[in-house]
Amino acid sequence: MAAMENETWPSYASHHLLRGDPFASKLSREADIIAAFYICIIGILSATGNGYVIYMTIKRKTKLKPPELMTVNLAIFDFGISVTGKPFFIVSSFSHRWLFGWEGCQFYGWAGFFFGCGSLITMTVVSLDRYLKICHLSYGTWLKRHHTFLCLAFVWAYASFWATMPLVGWGNYAPEPFGTSCTLDWWLAQASVSGQSFVITILFFCLILPTVIIVFSYVMIIFKVKSSAKEISHFDARIKNSHNLEMKLTKVAMLICAGFLIAWIPYAIVSVVSAFGDPDSVPIPVSVIPTLLAKSSAMYNPIIYQVADLKNSCAKSSCCMALKKRRHFRKSRFCTISGSLKNTAPAKEAHIEM
Repeated sequence: MAAMENETWPSYASHHLLRGDPFASKLSREADIIAAFYICIIGILSATGNGYVIYMTIKRKTKLKPPELMTVNLAIFDFGISVTGKPFFIVSSFSHRWLFGWEGCQFYGWAGFFFGCGSLITMTVVSLDRYLKICHLSYGTWLKRHHTFLCLAFVWAYASFWATMPLVGWGNYAPEPFGTSCTLDWWLAQASVSGQSFVITILFFCLILPTVIIVFSYVMIIFKVKSSAKEISHFDARIKNSHNLEMKLTKVAMLICAGFLIAWIPYAIVSVVSAFGDPDSVPIPVSVIPTLLAKSSAMYNPIIYQVADLKNSCAKSSCCMALKKRRHFRKSRFCTISGSLKNTAPAKEAHIEM
């Protein structure tokens, strides 16, 4: 309790701030150590994988194409959430309490929400891009490089706006129930009408709406593909290859979105239950599991890129021949998550941007 006297607490008192020192871990020391090792592994893999994606993409001499810009943007958000948040959690878990005070809690909560929201909105933009290019060709053909920059500016502004709202008085960041991490103060929904409006608005604009757009886009794409399968079969090889390329890129984008949502939806469910139900209905040890799953979301994308890269290399020739051509792998680029076509001089075949 002495530690609490030296902190500047918010003017309200949410549920978990009323029970002793909110920065003291509510888990056993063994559980904290296990969580710290898990996040340490996840953090290293996430930072290394996404850092490599960024490095391999921007080191190219040529100007980045719109699909590659979207890939880099997603990797930047995933890299950011890996290097700004996970070290705080790891050190605090090993120490069995949050070590960085109220200001550190605010920064940690802001960084986690900003980079997480940015990742989701980037994937939302990508899903809309896939939808337009496959279901509405007349619109998809005019999406150019400057449109991509406008989309990127929108993503960063959108994530910045919602992440900053708790810092300027609407909502807040607070310690998680287990004590060694911080997040949006979901428990504000039980403190005031303003808190309820904040939680509901955040849930709608930063989870429900993007998720609905993503699901709608890919459901419509699936219907479009089924309805046009016979029509595509009568086209020439050039159009078939272009169609196959778009579908491969769409599958990669779907995997990326599915991985993100699978990682974050359990955390969102637990947060909603805590916000609008009985705060004690979710046991503290159970609440840690969705948190750890959500923190692993940034690790999935580089793995998906690598799998897509390997499949593409094996499809072009045999796997053995592809492995022998080390030079090819050094010059290869990761599969972009928004489509791009490249004509080869003799064959004029569609080619996945790698």
